[in-house]
Amino acid sequence: MTTSRPPRRIVSLVPGVTEIFCLLGLHERLVAISHECDFPPSIQSLPRVTRSLLDPTLSSQLIDQAVRQQAVAGGSTLALDLARLQSLAPDLIVTQSLCDVCAVGARDVQSLLGELPGPPQLLAIHPHTLEDLFAAVLELAHATDTLPQAHSLIDDWRRRCAAVRSRTAQLDHLPRTLMLEWVDPPFDAGHWTPQLVEWAGGRPLSGRPGLPSRRLDWSEITAADPEVLVVACCGFDVSRSRQELPLLRQAPGFHDWTCTRRGNLFLMDGNSWFSRSGPRLVEGLEMLAHTLHPHLHPAPLGGPPAERFSAVAALC
Repeated sequence: MTTSRPPRRIVSLVPGVTEIFCLLGLHERLVAISHECDFPPSIQSLPRVTRSLLDPTLSSQLIDQAVRQQAVAGGSTLALDLARLQSLAPDLIVTQSLCDVCAVGARDVQSLLGELPGPPQLLAIHPHTLEDLFAAVLELAHATDTLPQAHSLIDDWRRRCAAVRSRTAQLDHLPRTLMLEWVDPPFDAGHWTPQLVEWAGGRPLSGRPGLPSRRLDWSEITAADPEVLVVACCGFDVSRSRQELPLLRQAPGFHDWTCTRRGNLFLMDGNSWFSRSGPRLVEGLEMLAHTLHPHLHPAPLGGPPAERFSAVAALC
């Protein structure tokens, strides 16, 4: 999808896309971002044109209930600042059609295009796997006349993924690995995450690459008996995810799981490394590989190691 000349005023409503644009050298063309965009630090001063309608202090259970109620009612948990968009007069808006909870959806933006000057070009990405992400990067680069930069980035990402997969191929045992992207209720991370688990040297507990995240029953987890548990809550950093651990420790069967008995319980920053369809998924792969098999996969330079947590709450 191209225009006669590359867009000069870009609005990114997707955190991962904002990161991609910065890597493509387009920081100066960004005129606004979403309230979720927090990386790289250089974009912090840009105007925000979205906001969440959810109370961030709610428990994960109440957040889940609110999201489901909005979905049934046909509403949204996100609001778009139309007046600010009109004043900024972008010529390209990038959104997504993967998850209406994580970012403003393409349909919501499409319905407002006629009220914006231009109107601007709308581009929506919808990656479900790493290959889809690479294709989306090329689509973004095609629209912004940055294809050489995109090909260079993708070549580097493919090289790093191949290095992880090559080391993983030496393993005789791939531990049953559960990546929880939500705790109450429990959700098995989907889309690209099962692919990352496989490449890192684990056996995804129930997810299949490319399919959406799936709600689980605690009895289902107990029957599958994970050998490794990684809590990487969608949209939460480690500090916020740590608040969910008391709920996890009270879950039926938790203390009987192999991962619990062996102490293979980890917290990781889902917001930075796993939830976003962006370039840091590759770093997430490298971090996960080191977490699962530290003797085989070196610790990556870009991020902190996974935090091991105890099955029993610490005493004050």
